[in-house]
Amino acid sequence: MNGGHRGVPGAGSSMLTSCSLQKMCSWMLSFCLALQHLAVQASLLCIFYLLLLPTLPEEQPRAQATSELLARSLFACGISTVLQTTLGSRLPLVQIPSFEYLVPAMVLSSHLSLGASTDRNGTAVASVCPAPHCTVGGSWAASLQEVSGAVLVSGLVQLVLGVSGMCGWATRHCGPMVLAPSLSIIGLSAYKEAAFFCSTNWGVALLLMLLAVIFSQHLGSCRLPFCAWPQAQGGSMEPSIPTLRTFSVLLPFAAVCIVCAILSHLHIPWKSLDLAMAQLSWANSTFHAPWLHIPYAGEWGWPLLTPRALAVGIAMAISCSMNSVGCYVLCGRLLRAPRLPPHACNRGLCMEGLGSLLAGLLGTPGGTAASIANACTTGLTQAGSRPSVQVSALVCMVLGMSPRLAGLLTHIPLAVHGAVLCVAYAVAVGTGISYFQYADIDSGRNIFIVGFTMFMALLVPRWFGMAPAHLATGWVPLDLLFLSLLMVPVFLTGFLSFFLENTVSGTLEERGLLSELAPQKARTGDCHPHGERGEASQMYGLPAGLRRLLPSSCKAFPCCFLCPGGEEEEEEEGSHATEEGTAAPGEGTHLLPKPGSGELQPARRLSEMEMPAWHTVA
Repeated sequence: MNGGHRGVPGAGSSMLTSCSLQKMCSWMLSFCLALQHLAVQASLLCIFYLLLLPTLPEEQPRAQATSELLARSLFACGISTVLQTTLGSRLPLVQIPSFEYLVPAMVLSSHLSLGASTDRNGTAVASVCPAPHCTVGGSWAASLQEVSGAVLVSGLVQLVLGVSGMCGWATRHCGPMVLAPSLSIIGLSAYKEAAFFCSTNWGVALLLMLLAVIFSQHLGSCRLPFCAWPQAQGGSMEPSIPTLRTFSVLLPFAAVCIVCAILSHLHIPWKSLDLAMAQLSWANSTFHAPWLHIPYAGEWGWPLLTPRALAVGIAMAISCSMNSVGCYVLCGRLLRAPRLPPHACNRGLCMEGLGSLLAGLLGTPGGTAASIANACTTGLTQAGSRPSVQVSALVCMVLGMSPRLAGLLTHIPLAVHGAVLCVAYAVAVGTGISYFQYADIDSGRNIFIVGFTMFMALLVPRWFGMAPAHLATGWVPLDLLFLSLLMVPVFLTGFLSFFLENTVSGTLEERGLLSELAPQKARTGDCHPHGERGEASQMYGLPAGLRRLLPSSCKAFPCCFLCPGGEEEEEEEGSHATEEGTAAPGEGTHLLPKPGSGELQPARRLSEMEMPAWHTVA
């Protein structure tokens, strides 16, 4: 559990005290990093509902409905995060309702709002809540149930994509010319929302961004003397961690919120008076919500599975699967981890599908997907930790059982949400651009693929956003399917770049397929041909206790796509031997590197100096 260290005979109580203090400091650091993840997750969750709720029918829901929706989403996200970090891809990824869920949900809810009075032919249509025990009432509840039905369908489709191995197959055919534009567009696609929320008060937003840049870049190497951590042996002090860089999102977030609270207490006007922003008010949802309420399936009525929900659910699943695969690659690159194996990608998608199934049954309008913003926060702070993500998941589940506490998130200033988007998604853009170094960017083939895919990904959603009536096939579910897909920039970039990369002729060197593994070769060394595979199985493999139960069941379909192959199983047996006894050299069991490690490769030493070991579980 603690790296397999055994006590030395005759050792005094000072060593035990030092070990206990080190474990306590590690968990304190994990809790602080968990608060940082929770702050980013809260901003994204608020953005999701602030943009979605105005598109539902104009009938006002109950005052506490928004707080209960937030609580249910937090509860589902917490469970999905635990599944993802334990049984899924094993990457330290937080789960949230992503923008790839928001756009199709807005398409469906906008159509339902218009259809509440008339359909396409102008015929009156009745919109009544079909469940007699529906407690929210009216068309608002019926629309919410239909969107929840789409989320339920998306979870089922993601499960099929993961179990069938299609996700892992697709990742094998995604080279740098697919990853570079896709990751760049994932970051660029949020610029409208970021500008919209920052415009509530640019002073507040710029203050948070300025502090985040100073802490993470200019003062990134600043080490505070009171943040030294004791070593497990000898009682000496480990050099303090770069505190300002490690918490370069949490500290500005907390500071700006405190400043806004002081200004409000002093009755100093700082909020925007724009009428468009007034529509984003939460309405006194916090003060009417209960302190304790455990969510359960069907409380607000069961999800409605209509042809429209089926079409939009399929679009949600496809878009979110592309986003999640990109997030897996992004997180692995920011953590300098080995390349994600197909079985880990398939498991991750299955766990997201289970999370979306739970979210749909709980009645939320958004499923669970890997959070790009939290992954980028990990790269910005260079502090990735699986225990901290699991702690944040437990906090989410606690907040999910208290709508009153979850409603406190609605008091976060809107400008803070916009600033968080600006800081986090900028890292995604930069990471995508960094993949161009592996391909021949001077090639005319590559120049066209990058330019065409990125331009169309920004153009097509803009065109349909201004004139959605241009898409009319004669069948409304098919219209919603195409519109939900074509309004998502990630889908357009991923589809076009994947299609062009695998159909337009080009040499392996031109496509970047020969040089993309250079970082992994430098990390593992030439003397260990299977080193990268062993390190990947150690990072992405299932827990040791569960792995003992799987070999017989993983040989048959469909579980064969969720477990390593024959060669990888042999490599896993050797690489995971340290997990049951002693830790591998240079690896700790918590956030802190283990002192007295042996010789490491230069690239590996740099990786461990810059960020903690994320792939171990306390």
